[in-house]
Amino acid sequence: MSPQARAIPAPQPTPDIQPFYDAAAQGKLLVKKCAACGERHHYPRAICPFCFSDRTEWTEASGRGTIYSFSVMRRVPVPYALAYVTLEEGPTMMTNIVDCDFDAIRVGQKVKVVFTPTEGGPPVPTFTPA
Repeated sequence: MSPQARAIPAPQPTPDIQPFYDAAAQGKLLVKKCAACGERHHYPRAICPFCFSDRTEWTEASGRGTIYSFSVMRRVPVPYALAYVTLEEGPTMMTNIVDCDFDAIRVGQKVKVVFTPTEGGPPVPTFTPA
């Protein structure tokens, strides 16, 4: 049985992160990649967290990943699953696991990105079992 969907508040993107949400509206997941050291990172930021270069650029991610850790919030009006998902490209991102039985979620489980509408804003990347 799939749990009831909860309303997700609209993000308030800054100009630095706006391309992330513009891509999400087109069904694409973007991460930042450093042109100096080659490392990918998330949360997107202008300065590479690995080498501190300002030569970062947007790259499209596959949208596939693995659950690193998760917690199911049940003591709320609409339960939800919060998780860290490690993308195939390397970065780990905090997200929600959606469209599944929360009792079946497991660490190490393969997931894929889906874009969930928000309350009057751009969609956000969430993940569902692959």
